Amino acid sequence: MNALISTALSGVVLMFVGLFVRNKQHIKFFAIAAIIVAFIANLVQYPSVELGSYTMFGMIEVSRFSVVFNAVALGATLLYFLLSGSEFEKVGDHVADYFALIFFILAGISLASTFSNLLMLFLAIEIMSIPQYVLAGSDRKSLKGNEASLKYFLMGSFSTGILLMGIALIYGAAGTFNIVELGLGSDSVHPLALCGIILMAFALAFKVSAVPFHFWTPDVYDGSPTVFTSFMATVVKAGGFIAFMRMFHVSFAGGAISHHWTLILSIITAATLLLGNFSAVFQQSVKRMLAYSSIAQAGFMLFAVIALNGMATQGIILYAAAYSIATIGVFAVLLKLKDYTFEGFNGLARKQPLLAFAVAVFLFSLAGIPVTAGFFAKYFVLAAAIQHGHLLWLVIVAVLGAAISVYYYFRVIMAMYFKQGEPEVENVSGGFKIALILAVVLVLVLGLFPNILLCWL
Repeated sequence: MNALISTALSGVVLMFVGLFVRNKQHIKFFAIAAIIVAFIANLVQYPSVELGSYTMFGMIEVSRFSVVFNAVALGATLLYFLLSGSEFEKVGDHVADYFALIFFILAGISLASTFSNLLMLFLAIEIMSIPQYVLAGSDRKSLKGNEASLKYFLMGSFSTGILLMGIALIYGAAGTFNIVELGLGSDSVHPLALCGIILMAFALAFKVSAVPFHFWTPDVYDGSPTVFTSFMATVVKAGGFIAFMRMFHVSFAGGAISHHWTLILSIITAATLLLGNFSAVFQQSVKRMLAYSSIAQAGFMLFAVIALNGMATQGIILYAAAYSIATIGVFAVLLKLKDYTFEGFNGLARKQPLLAFAVAVFLFSLAGIPVTAGFFAKYFVLAAAIQHGHLLWLVIVAVLGAAISVYYYFRVIMAMYFKQGEPEVENVSGGFKIALILAVVLVLVLGLFPNILLCWL
């Protein structure tokens, strides 16, 4: 609850700060201070939920899981501001508005982690989505940006309609919007409830860019300003998965009905893993490769939704942290380069050894190489699926997908260390290097000691 209030207020304040502060760097520092305040305010709430969760007005349920996830989301956003906050002014003149929109998205993510009512779920998804439509088209001079914004808006509107139809059908079957009281985990399967669950699964699959609802992702991520793509592909995606997981674990777990949606989501997961990884192999742009990579990573995060056990809860938290830190780091370095193709990375290790080393560590993590956070993130979600007992075939598909991902991630590493070239790199400040080193340390520490994060659950 503290995270929701602090991020929403920070967004409103930043809108007014833009009217009176002309120095764009000062706006960035104000945003960093605001995100630190929100992070601390969220952690202050932890002692009150250490012994159990509590519900407010039957709409919001605050628990250890929501507080820990909000801490991960706010911490990742702080790292994003430190690494990429200076790039906002290159998009346009309305820097304070861009930061404000980011905070409004964080408010939606906070609501997505705490909702206990279907109406709150709808509000959370929309608060997360609408600012993204604006950010995608924030570079008004870019035709690709305008196309990305329009495509995202239209596809998002359709998915919202599907979500509302699913909520209406579930309400018709259960007679309540409260997710705890839906009572859909019984042995009997209500046709209205099953149709509603399927529609909600499809709508939420669109929000997290799972196949076959992924078709907007490469064009939107590629057309949007790179600095905003970094946030959309990481923290926002993790927020979508938390809403997905909370809805299905609380309301639809157990009983005969869980077998139906588990089968559907298993097929979606397999398709997401295979298509995301195979498509990434053939990309020539690193930015577009990362877009398809995000689809493949969504396939791994879907395991946490399907598994329905305690290890899945740990896995999604660790995956959100590992994936967000690594991807934000890669995009931060990408923003410093003029050429986004694989050839643009040729010889980077000679010209900027720190940047090349950081990118290598981040890509190792995304590929799931041991000693990095990504390894344990993948281990936990796959172990949760094995513990489930009926998903071994899906685990094999995931391992094959991870093997394929090593190829396209290592293409970047090969270009940096083993190919000749003179990459065009912008000036790298000391502050940027310190933030990049911090991100590398976080990836390695979480890879060696994941319980530093998981013990809070």
